[in-house]
Parts: sequence; structure tokens; C-alpha cells
Amino acid sequence: MEKWSKRLVFMFFCLSVCIQIPYVSSSTAPLQGNQGNKESSAARTFKLEDAHVVRCSRERSRAAWKVIEEYLMPFVEQERYKISSGCRLHPDNDLYRDQEQHKHHVDINEWRCGYCRKNFYEEKYLDKHFDNRHFDLLNTSHSRCLADLCGALHCDLVMDSSLRKTKCNPAAAARNKHLCESLADSCFPVSKGPVTGRLHEFFLRQFCDAHTCSGGPKPFPKGQKKRTSMLYISLSILTLMLLPLFYFFIYLYQRGIKSGSQELKRISLSGRKKKSF
Repeated sequence: MEKWSKRLVFMFFCLSVCIQIPYVSSSTAPLQGNQGNKESSAARTFKLEDAHVVRCSRERSRAAWKVIEEYLMPFVEQERYKISSGCRLHPDNDLYRDQEQHKHHVDINEWRCGYCRKNFYEEKYLDKHFDNRHFDLLNTSHSRCLADLCGALHCDLVMDSSLRKTKCNPAAAARNKHLCESLADSCFPVSKGPVTGRLHEFFLRQFCDAHTCSGGPKPFPKGQKKRTSMLYISLSILTLMLLPLFYFFIYLYQRGIKSGSQELKRISLSGRKKKSF
């Protein structure tokens, strides 16, 4: 009797275990599925965030373009030479050039996005807006990072940077000089004629000779020439047109005052004559 009771208890135990196994597996399956969904969504988010990461400094690219625009392009335009798109100094090779051209500095504390006409108090907020809302307009496949040329172009001199006070590194100076000379060779090939020969020599003197720790010449010995903007030309023409009108109105005003004073004198004299009679 005891054997039968033990067998019945054992069979009951096995039956209960068999019933619970499907329940446990069915309840854990959705958890595993949800976990897989979370992991896949996390992976997608990581990929999307990673896709938006552009390893190119906007600030240093802006500084590099400022150096090119002020210390190089006026001299290039003076020679009536057009830089080829294969040159890394060409505007098409600036990753942020299109976005920078869609910046409008409306007022002291007002910057406007040229894409969506949104206004911002500072330029840095407009930069963040470009990164978040207009990232798809960057030509990441073809354009190159202009900030990579900052070592050759002495960008730190036009930025508020503490690097200007650091001790000169001979290895870094040699590396920047090599990059600078390669830019001169690729952008202004001497074999193409006297114009490129003069610009090649100018580029070496203007940018490359200063890459030394032996106390050589300073960067930009040829100085800078800011290009005259169309707005400045328009304002100058408008001022020249309005200046004669301004002097004409002053002349009429002074003439009116003189004629008025003479009329008052005539009236006062006539009044005195009547009193004398």
C-alpha cells in the first residue's frame, strides 16, 4: 500500500512539472522577444547616431576658410587665376561651405538660417541647428574636411586659441611644412606657366616658410587683402549719389534762413519809418 501511495505521489509530481514547463517557456518567450527588440532598436539608434557623427571641426574649418579668403584668394584673383576643384583649397572641398553660405548675420544678436529662415541669438546655436536639422545637406561623400589643413594654414592665428603660446614642436612643424608644400605643388603647379609659378612661390613664402622652430619668418609676411563685398560697393555708390542731394538741401536751408532774416529786417525798417511819421 505504501508503495502504491509513493508511486501516485511521484506521478502527480511529474505531471505538475510537465504542465508548468510550457507555461514558463511561453511566458519567457515574449520577454526574450522584447529584449531582442530593445537590443535591435538600440543598435539602430546607435547606428543613426553614429551616422550623424562627422569627424570634422566646423570651427577650425571656418578658421581655415577665413585664412584662405583673406590671405590667399585676393592675391589669386589679382593674378586672374582660378583654382581647380582638385585643389584641396577649393570651396567645393569644404564640407561646411554650403551651410556657411546659408548663414545670415542680420543683426548683432540675430543669426538667420538660409534654409528655413529660423532666427538664433548666437552663431553657435545656428551651428547646432545645422547639425540637427540640416545634416542631410552635407556632402559627406565627396567633400573633404578643410580643418585638416589648419596645421599648414596657421589657423590658430585667427582663432582664440591657447596653442599659439605652446612650445614649438619640431616634428609637428616638419609635418605641417610638408603638408603646406604639397598644397603648393598640387594647387599651383609650376609647370603650368608663369602665373602658377608666381603663385607657387607666393604660397611658399606666405604659409610654408613659417613652419620652423628656428625662429624663421612669421606667417603671412605678404599681409592680407580683404575682398571688397558687393554690399560695400552698393553702399558706396548710394552714398556718392546722396551726398550732392544732402549738400543741395543744406544750401536751400541756409538760403531760406538768409532770405527770411532779410525779410524780417525789411519789415522792421518799414515799421520804424511809419512810427517816425
